[in-house]
Amino acid sequence: MAITKDTIIGDVLDKYPQTAPIFLSIGMHCLGCPASRGESVADACMVHGVDADELIAKLNDAVGA
Repeated sequence: MAITKDTIIGDVLDKYPQTAPIFLSIGMHCLGCPASRGESVADACMVHGVDADELIAKLNDAVGA
């Protein structure tokens, strides 16, 4: 599964738990809360002031997609 801006963070973490440190490294420390697990990567990036394209590239590199 390739990760996109529309991918739900909870889906990423369920399928690729090894991505948690990437989310944590950019300030997304609320990975366990219900709201964050239901929001898209793009939504989370907007809230945290992170470039979505850069994050998606890092995540896809980490999962080999």
